[in-house]
Amino acid sequence: MKTKIEGKRIAILVDNGFEHSEFVEPIQAIKDHGGEAVIVSPKDKVKSWKNGQWGEEFRVDMALSEASPDDFDGLVLPGGVINPDLLRMNSQAIEFVKGFFSENSQKPVAAICHGPWTLINAGVVRGRRMTSYESIKVDLLNAGAKWVDEEVVVDRGLVTSRNPDDLQVFCAKLIEEIYEGKHKVNKSKEVRPTNPR
Repeated sequence: MKTKIEGKRIAILVDNGFEHSEFVEPIQAIKDHGGEAVIVSPKDKVKSWKNGQWGEEFRVDMALSEASPDDFDGLVLPGGVINPDLLRMNSQAIEFVKGFFSENSQKPVAAICHGPWTLINAGVVRGRRMTSYESIKVDLLNAGAKWVDEEVVVDRGLVTSRNPDDLQVFCAKLIEEIYEGKHKVNKSKEVRPTNPR
């Protein structure tokens, strides 16, 4: 029996120090719905952060240097503090992320917790309605995003959530957006802050 994202290939971009649950639960959701989750990293092996200390180690499926957005139908950016901080300083990671937002691509991207840090450095958050871990709210606002305190937010194929407590709805929206596929760019309908003062 076919599931709704069968044949879809999703990149999970990480470095060391990603929040364990924000990594394993989206991967499981992708697999449960018939998709393929591919761990992409600048490292050969990566280690999670779990319950305030280092957690499990995972083997990477594809080196970041060999990965192209053209090979994938979507992207997931788990949080944690260490992981996105490392990724946002990695020029290859930034270029990889940008590729999912290009005018010719516009593929689904999902970022949770501190994951949007990488999106800020990729320059893709301006004008988008988003959420995140509250400590990076000001970072997102300064980068031009419209930050809201909601468990999951979807804006033109970009899915964001606040923390591991939101994983159930985050994963559900991730699957929904992957199923819908690419989003057309409509420059005439850019998101603007409501009630400007």
